[in-house]
Formats: sequence, C-alpha cells, structure tokens
Amino acid sequence: MSELYRTRVAEGAIQPDPAQEAVLPEFDRIEAGLAEAAPVKRGFFRKAKPPEPVRGLYLWGGVGRGKSMLMDLFVESLDVPVRRVHFHAFMQEIQEGLNEARKANTQDSLAPVAAKIAESVRVLAFDEMQITDITDAMIVGRLFEALFAAGVVVVTTSNRVPDDLYKNGLNRQLFLPFIALIKERLVVHELASPHDYRQNRLEGGQVYFTPNDAEARAAIEEIWQDLTGGASEPLVLSVKGREVVIPAYRNGVGRARFHDLCGAMLGPGDYLEIAKAMKVLVLENIPCLGRSNFNEAKRFVTLIDALYEAKVRLICSAADEPESLYLEGEGVFEFERTASRLREMQDKDWGKDADGD
Repeated sequence: MSELYRTRVAEGAIQPDPAQEAVLPEFDRIEAGLAEAAPVKRGFFRKAKPPEPVRGLYLWGGVGRGKSMLMDLFVESLDVPVRRVHFHAFMQEIQEGLNEARKANTQDSLAPVAAKIAESVRVLAFDEMQITDITDAMIVGRLFEALFAAGVVVVTTSNRVPDDLYKNGLNRQLFLPFIALIKERLVVHELASPHDYRQNRLEGGQVYFTPNDAEARAAIEEIWQDLTGGASEPLVLSVKGREVVIPAYRNGVGRARFHDLCGAMLGPGDYLEIAKAMKVLVLENIPCLGRSNFNEAKRFVTLIDALYEAKVRLICSAADEPESLYLEGEGVFEFERTASRLREMQDKDWGKDADGD
C-alpha cells in the first residue's frame, strides 16, 4: 500500500499529505497480516480452519480528507478476495438476505447470510459506515461477530468516531456492544488532514449549468472526472424490495440523468435513500417543467427536498435558470420553494457542515 501511494504521488496523481501518510502503516499491517494468515487447505472431507484474525481499520475524519481514495489504493494493492461496497447498500443487501432466510423458515436467519459473505471474501472494505436505521442497528452487532469469527477482515471509512455511531438513536443502549466490538476488532484512526480536497475542487466553481448544450455537458464531464477519476459503477439501492439504480457512482459521488430519477416511478422513500447514499449528486438534462410532465416535475420537487435536507452537494445541467424552469401549469406556486433551494444549493459553502466523506 505504501509503495503504491508513493508511486501515485510520484506520478502526480495525488498530492502528498502527512495525515494520509501517517495511516499507511496500518494498511501495510493489514496486508502483511493477511499474507501470514492465509487459510490452510485441509482434506476433502475437512473444512479449512478459519484464518487467524487480523485487526481491521476504522478510518474516520472530515469531509474530503481522502479516506475513500486511500481505501481505493488499499483494495487495489490486495491479492486476496476483497469486496468494496458502500455501507448503506451492503446493509440493504443484508436485510434482503434475512427476508429470504425467514421465508425459508431458517431458524437463525442471520447465520446463512453471514456464511455466504464469509465464503466469498477475506476483506470487506466499507465506504462511509453510518447507522441511521434501527433495523440495521439491531442486527449489525451479531452480523459482524459472525464475520469476524469466520476470519473476515473489515476496513471502513466513516465521518464519525465510533462512539458517535447511531447517536441519539432509538434503543441505542442495545447498540453499544457493537461500538465496543468495533474498538476491539478494528484499529480506530482519525485522518486529521487540514485539507478538504473535495470542497477545494468545487470551491467557487460553477455547479449549475444552463442551457443543456455541448458546453454544459463538457463542463459536467470535467467535474465528474475531477471528482471520481472517471471510474464508476452503478449503485443499486433496495427500497422495500424494489431496486433504485444510480447509473454511475464512486466514493459518495453519483451521476444520473433527470429521466433516470424523475421519469421512473419513484417516491419520497426512494429519494431519501438516494440522499443517504450521496455526498454529491451530478444530475443532468433537467428539462423545462409544466403540464406536459407534471408527474416528473412533482418527483423532481421531492428529490430536491430530499437532497436539500440531507445537505447533498448538487451539480446539474438544466434547460433554464431555476426561476424559469416551471412557468405554467399546476404546481407553479409550489415550485418557487424548489427554485429557491436550487439557487441556495449553488452557494460555494453549501453542504460544508454536512456529515460524510
């Protein structure tokens, strides 16, 4: 990991940062531990002994300090089965697995779910660990105990120190053993860099582009490349058994077209889940709104409300300025608030006080 970091610095791909360099030995320690604890194959009729436990890493710190970038380098440097996944999406998968196990009348529905994960990976790399849902809070402790017992190594980023996870949550006292487990099985390290690389990229820059033309598309693409390096994959969120897809996603930054999110039959719950999973959303091709696309307009209003409340940074291209997007038809008066929010979200300081990486 350290060697790869130095290589990227030498190439000019990343800037050297003392705070980032200070955590590199922890990643190196995990890599070395994984190599030493490689599972030994047994006979055909005997299961392999679980590998010796390797303490993982809980890397926390403020927005844009480079936590996700370091996670990317770590995953790239590994030669063991590893899965990198957004924590929110992972917990949704767990809930789906539990529902399937319950349908099959499995006595302990969590056991087969954890076993399936442990069979496929040695390392779970989570981006943005946060617990906001009581259902997740009640199962995450047993889940991680099972994963640790099977030799799975967990490395995670978070914007919160462990003691602040699920802060003020319902029945939080039942969640406290999980915090103790995290402290026991993971090294907790604060990435205390003074630099906010993500905010610096957007500082004072234009984030609302109109009209929807080639110039706007080029500007959006440049921002996307700068924030993600161009590498992305779809993010699939499960909401009440339905899939909500963000076509492109990387390190808390999502990208979609207006039609992807407002042309589909999505509702407030879907947009809340999208807002939870995003720190920045790039939304392209917002059209003029009115009678002809009234349903899409209503969904757009709901989406903006969700993004606004969650302090998600919005970068978008639109057919016109916010105040001129919706000029006729039912809903014009209500859209005035949305236009005001779109204008406010263009401020260079928007979202600076939000949680996340």
